Amino acid sequence: MLFLFLNTRTAIWVAMGIPVSMFAAVGVMYVGGLTINMMTLFALIITLGIVADDAIVVAEHADHRARVLGESSDVAPVRAVRRMLGPVFSSTVTTVLAFIGLLFIGGTFGSLIGDIPYVVVAVLLASLVESFLILPNHMRHALAAEARSHWYDRPSELFNRGFSWVNEHGFVPLMRWVIRLRYLVVALMILALTTSVSAIIRGDVVWQFYTAPESGSITGNFALLPSPDNRAETRAMTLELERAVNVVAKRYEAEIGLNPVVHALVQVGGTSAKGLPGQDTMDQDTLGSIDIGLVNADLRPFSAQEFVRKLQQEIARPPGLALLTFRSQGAGPGGDSLSVNFYGDDSFALKAAATDLIVALRQFPEVTGVQDSLPFGKEDVSLALTPQGEMLGFSTDAVGAELFTRLNGITAIEFPAGVRTTAVTVRPPASELTADFLDRTLLRTGSGEYVPLGEIVTTTGKVAFSSVERENGRKVVTVSGSIAEDDAARAAEIGALLRNDILPAIATRHNLEWTLGGLALQKKEFLTEAMMGFLLCILGIYLVLGWVFGSWTQPLVVLAVIPFGLIGTVWGHASFGLAMSLFTIIGLIVSVRRDRR
Repeated sequence: MLFLFLNTRTAIWVAMGIPVSMFAAVGVMYVGGLTINMMTLFALIITLGIVADDAIVVAEHADHRARVLGESSDVAPVRAVRRMLGPVFSSTVTTVLAFIGLLFIGGTFGSLIGDIPYVVVAVLLASLVESFLILPNHMRHALAAEARSHWYDRPSELFNRGFSWVNEHGFVPLMRWVIRLRYLVVALMILALTTSVSAIIRGDVVWQFYTAPESGSITGNFALLPSPDNRAETRAMTLELERAVNVVAKRYEAEIGLNPVVHALVQVGGTSAKGLPGQDTMDQDTLGSIDIGLVNADLRPFSAQEFVRKLQQEIARPPGLALLTFRSQGAGPGGDSLSVNFYGDDSFALKAAATDLIVALRQFPEVTGVQDSLPFGKEDVSLALTPQGEMLGFSTDAVGAELFTRLNGITAIEFPAGVRTTAVTVRPPASELTADFLDRTLLRTGSGEYVPLGEIVTTTGKVAFSSVERENGRKVVTVSGSIAEDDAARAAEIGALLRNDILPAIATRHNLEWTLGGLALQKKEFLTEAMMGFLLCILGIYLVLGWVFGSWTQPLVVLAVIPFGLIGTVWGHASFGLAMSLFTIIGLIVSVRRDRR
């Protein structure tokens, strides 16, 4: 496009300034210890237009001074630089301030986009150097060569002739009517802005904080309740998973003519990827997993989340299944899109609330990989004193402390060994810690006699929790999962139902407190910090514009244009069916530079 607006020589020199600025920015990145990654490449791409803007402004004004004002090729570039130094410099500084606002964002997503401001600042500084120190010398040669017409300038001449006609017969009359009907135009623009904002509020254009790139990797983990034949039941469950995967794959093959499953690997006695909460205290024979690989996303018309939904509907769940979760392993730092914390004092009430929430979420096929952080583990043995044990002077606490000492050992001595401390622990030999340990154990009475443990206590076995987490002294259970991202509107609807109906009802029923975590918490922190950075940057931009204009009121006119950029953003997302996200905010920051120009 540069060759259409500018003559060939000028366009070449302007275009050559872009890679010069980019290579200079890469050098600054190297000095600063930055790498070329997805975020830095994204920053380089969004600054391509900014770099071209600076060069075009200077080159076009130099060309104008040479053609219209009749200045020589030696004078026109110098005066063009003097004339455009203030506007271009102020525009660059305000853009730098806008991107510096991203540095106020902390947390996981602050680290994700943290490289963008550094790269943008490096590119903009390199662009200033190229536009004001290197480009004028190139323009001198280009303007000197313009005295003679060349055949390769013909496309530019034809285009500019047509562009001038459109400008004189279309744009100028339109602007006259805009000025004449300025109050009506302002009212219509305000109406368009309010309509766009209301589209976001109503949910017509969905706000989805972060969308992980589509991945073809799916992992499923499950845990069974303890039973006499754990390993055989776990093996049967893995065979059921294999059967369900084959059935779903054949259905898709009949629809699209391609089997989407590349591999399906099962495991007995362990888990894959993120695993299950509390699995360290579970019997390994009750654990199993499956790892599924799908073909590339470009070769299938469905997402991995959709495959998981159909897979979950196909699986026949056995009675002893304690937990089954599937997750599509997306890329990026997003974490769990669904994370709910329940707080209380009763572990069984927390487990009941978590179970109720999991049951409520099963009505939504878009929600997958739901699990809680309070799983049942191995069987616990509870001791209760018999009347004879009470008569002999035993107490439950004393018996429990004695058994704990015998099973875990006694630290006999500790002594320093270099920079560390070494302890000598005395414990029974492993050969004595057999299944009949409690039946063979003898405890000493106060009179010095030894009595069998079975005569002074009764034992009852029950399945207990593998682990109990606490936060600020309160017991907490976390229910986590993933909401399908292929339908942003449906995901927003499920989130609203959780916040307004499901979670308050469950918390009231079990007398618990609840909070939303995961992406919901990260989104809240991100928006709070982003708003603080935005306000500070607006203040900095206002001060810079006040210095340029020499007025305290004129910058307000320029800043008033910025919100109207939201109109194109909303309508653009609505046209392509896209959800507004984290990167929409970055795009809006880039558009601020165009608004100020």
